[in-house]
Amino acid sequence: MNIILSNTAGVPIYEQIKNQIKDAIFSGELNDGDQLPSIRQLAKDLKISVITTMRAYTDLEQEGFVVNVQGKGCYVQSKNPDWLREHKLREVEEALQAAIGAARVAKLSETDLLEMFKLLIKEDDFE
Repeated sequence: MNIILSNTAGVPIYEQIKNQIKDAIFSGELNDGDQLPSIRQLAKDLKISVITTMRAYTDLEQEGFVVNVQGKGCYVQSKNPDWLREHKLREVEEALQAAIGAARVAKLSETDLLEMFKLLIKEDDFE
């Protein structure tokens, strides 16, 4: 797993780490029981604060993606397919809410927004 941080992303570093680890879990790059790098090792590798890394790992544990075994490390939690699907559905809903909000600010009609959505799906070869 290769974590890439951006100072210009406008996203806190701990969120970038958390999101990239979640993406690695969803994509299968990280599997059930895989051990994550230690908090100190990841902080050293990324040249960031241990506190930042700890925040990312704590958030991942609270969200059910990893389990921290005291004295042994942090491991990818067993994946429940229904839970993973529900989590992804929530992410899609949040992104669509953000798009609706941006469309409202831009004073786009529902028809224009739906047309844009259909166009993007078609360009992406969604089906």
